[in-house]
Amino acid sequence: MKKTIITLLVVLVSIAGRAQFKSANLQAAGLTCAMCTKAINKALEKVPFVQDVKVDIKSSSFQINFKEGVPVDFDVMKKAVEDAGFSVAKLKVTGVFDKVDVQNDAHVQIDGKTFHFLGVNKQTLQGEKAITLVDKDFVSAKEYKKYSAATSMACIKTGKAQNCCTKEGIAADSRIYHVTI
Repeated sequence: MKKTIITLLVVLVSIAGRAQFKSANLQAAGLTCAMCTKAINKALEKVPFVQDVKVDIKSSSFQINFKEGVPVDFDVMKKAVEDAGFSVAKLKVTGVFDKVDVQNDAHVQIDGKTFHFLGVNKQTLQGEKAITLVDKDFVSAKEYKKYSAATSMACIKTGKAQNCCTKEGIAADSRIYHVTI
């Protein structure tokens, strides 16, 4: 009985992917001056999993390093930017992946979060890789339209698990991040 339980646990752990998200590059929209940049910088520095933020005023982007071992929530980062009065134009996140199998138009569990990969070839993510969020409010309307046309799954519209997703065992209304490599 013990061997069966241990085997089952090993199988379950190997199905879900593992990654440690270590940094992000966030490009903001709506900035007009250095004070705008300062407002976003202050807001991001208050996010509990953010270790530090470096600003590139010319590109309106923020290089964010995350605290090691602390779960990252992309929606919290977006909310911090929005609470400062701006919006996210692009969010590219770098993680260290450990044998995470991905393929086009498929959901993958990584560290308790569900990611829906779009516009990717079947591959195994190993080591340091960057993924870009392509959800509404994380990219331009034009880019969102391009990626939303690449899937027939309803979760792209809401960012939440729908009927198609719950058939895969994803809890109803759980958050799904749409990403590309």
